[in-house]
Amino acid sequence: MRSVPGWALLSSGCAPAVLIGGWIIAALLEGPAYDPATQTISVLAAAGAPGFWVMNAALAALGICHMITALGLRPAAFAGRMSLGAGGAAAFVVALLPPPSSGGSLRHGSAVVVGFSLLAVWPVLAADRRRTGPWALRPVPSLMATTVMLVGAAWFVTELHYDGPAGAAERLVTTLQSLWPFVVVASCLRRPDRTGHPSRR
Repeated sequence: MRSVPGWALLSSGCAPAVLIGGWIIAALLEGPAYDPATQTISVLAAAGAPGFWVMNAALAALGICHMITALGLRPAAFAGRMSLGAGGAAAFVVALLPPPSSGGSLRHGSAVVVGFSLLAVWPVLAADRRRTGPWALRPVPSLMATTVMLVGAAWFVTELHYDGPAGAAERLVTTLQSLWPFVVVASCLRRPDRTGHPSRR
């Protein structure tokens, strides 16, 4: 089993930290008029928003973290690593295509959908079909992770359509998507290698 480098743990751990920290700081800059339960992260990243640079910097950093993690996640199936890396690239593109202060943006929305999709399916694509890998790369946990993310994405779309708590749904999904790479890397590092010791490289 190929080992996971220690820097992959750092990049995967930074992903949820920069995302959550970004939206917290951007929301504080936005002020009390912003409702995180009903308003999306895109509102914080919109051109002209007080926290515009903070939120978009966080999204760009998130994308870079995912791309770095994909490089180091050697025990994962190649398709899964590619999906994670491409999802990170999509997050970076989202930061480069902020929505306008009012109205929608087809380019921004398309990049968001692509990123959501890639980061939702990468767990099942990364699974070790031989069932001998770290537990987070085994078929059942991987399928469960993808299922939960897809259900969360469906909830987000539903709430967005019916003007419900779309912000809460989006934050739940994005938190899960940003956290799962860290869970996978940690499980790889805890899995004993052929010498019987946990992999630390």
